Amino acid sequence: MIASKQNDTDDFYSLLEELSKRVGGPRKLRECDGSIRWPQKGVYFFFEQRETRPNGAPRVVRIGTHALTAQSKTTLWNRLSSHRGVVGGSNPGGGNHRGSIFREHVGKALLEDTSWPIQVRENWTNKQADQAIRRAEYPLERAVTNHIGNMPFLWLSVTKSEDRALIERNTIGLLSRRTGGVDPASLQWLGLKATSEKVRTSALWNVHHVDEHYDPTFLKIFSDLVYLV
Repeated sequence: MIASKQNDTDDFYSLLEELSKRVGGPRKLRECDGSIRWPQKGVYFFFEQRETRPNGAPRVVRIGTHALTAQSKTTLWNRLSSHRGVVGGSNPGGGNHRGSIFREHVGKALLEDTSWPIQVRENWTNKQADQAIRRAEYPLERAVTNHIGNMPFLWLSVTKSEDRALIERNTIGLLSRRTGGVDPASLQWLGLKATSEKVRTSALWNVHHVDEHYDPTFLKIFSDLVYLV
């Protein structure tokens, strides 16, 4: 089982290398906007500075997708922009972590630095916030935007919602340390300060699917879509 998981993980990363060549390499969210010709629907894979595999290659730290229901009209860029945060306007560099679980988890990890105001520490996980709380949260939102904005990512066009769900679920299951994933986080990884045990122990900024075992046949679907790019 360990050998097959290592082989499947290596195969997955080989396909990511091929994808990287086909899309012109990873991008950083801080350099992206809606004018780029993004696919309408897709799956994305984030890396993080100083997070590497034992062979030195970048390690995936978050997998995500969007629009998994027939009613959802969210595009790939809609989802990525919610993670990126705000570029201009009255709160440049801010964002809305209540609309991005990725931002919420990164913010909670940054809050382990106890110098943040108590008002921010007590309200970050509240689903509702008034203007006073949002103003107090602005510096932390900026810190989250800076952290996520510097994370390189790759994206794959995936038209069918069932394929997006399959790739997201099985990639998380393959890489999660909670199900025997072969690549550990570094000792410096910010996610080790996350309040979510699932983030800390999976070595991923994910909480869904981190306890699910993967079906290796997903790699064939993944491969077919990569070679269509």
